[in-house]
Amino acid sequence: MRENDGEESGDDEVQTADTMRERADESRLKLWLLIGANRLVVTVVLTASFFALFMLGALLEPTLSTMLLDRAVIEAMFSSMLTAIITAVTLVVTIGQLIVSQENGPLGEQRQRMSATMDFRGYVTEIVGEPAPADPSAFLSRLVEAASERAQVLKATIDEHSDDQELRQELSEFVDSLTGNADTVTEQIEGAKFGTFDVVHAAMDFNYGWKIFQIERLQDDYEDVLGAEEKDALEDLRRSLVLFGPAREHIKTLYFQWELINLSRLILYVSVPALLVSGMMLTFVNGETVTGTTLGAENLLWVVAAAFSFTITPFFLLMSYVVRVTTLAKRTLAIGPLILRDSQR
Repeated sequence: MRENDGEESGDDEVQTADTMRERADESRLKLWLLIGANRLVVTVVLTASFFALFMLGALLEPTLSTMLLDRAVIEAMFSSMLTAIITAVTLVVTIGQLIVSQENGPLGEQRQRMSATMDFRGYVTEIVGEPAPADPSAFLSRLVEAASERAQVLKATIDEHSDDQELRQELSEFVDSLTGNADTVTEQIEGAKFGTFDVVHAAMDFNYGWKIFQIERLQDDYEDVLGAEEKDALEDLRRSLVLFGPAREHIKTLYFQWELINLSRLILYVSVPALLVSGMMLTFVNGETVTGTTLGAENLLWVVAAAFSFTITPFFLLMSYVVRVTTLAKRTLAIGPLILRDSQR
């Protein structure tokens, strides 16, 4: 039943911040560093920043600079890095085994996975009116387009059969918000390639959970006003949005696995030269093998700073990837119409 108490709650706002950038209520630079930027670029930036701060601290504090030139200190630093790198490689192997274990299973489990996948594709085919695309970006894009198309059908149905001005105005605002959001997401996702962040990023900009809630609220508030055709149109739109939720989560899960596999390989690639650099610093580098000064600092100090920064690169690489994955996981914890962020309440 519709209530006429003259009060308007925040839940009655049919338009809300749609894109992740608007919902996050955080700076564009922060979001770019956390999830948007290329992870290799972030790793390079972190490594270069660490090197600059390392040298700045050594130059500003003569005692630290003198200590870093001591052979015993160099040996202690890089023997510790050898242990840390080997530990990182062990962690990577564990992550790889975990991912592989999720793909293994008896024939019955694999058949169930296949059956569930084909059933869902059948539901999507029914919604979009054509065979569901095989490409992940096209798959999500087609669901978004289907929601936009059904929203337009809903608006036309309400305009044709309903004389309730309040309903028509509220529905018009809702449809305009949905179609505008859908157009933005479709444009972002068009041509995006799976394995890159673009597909998941665009999918996160479609605020489907809030839209499902608004449809449920409209169905309840205008239950006595809506006719059979309007109710069917609302339900058709809700069903298309409901399918988008698990579709996005599935693509996101595949992306997480893809990224963790890439992370495992990259850390293994970087760890080998990092181990080599640590070994060379332990064996060959001292005040006699590296002499002279550059820009007022001992060349040995430059070498120690550069080598230490390079050997810590696997950690920065791990951090850059984990930050993106955990940020995405946090922003997509809830599936369906559950609002966890204060910025949307």
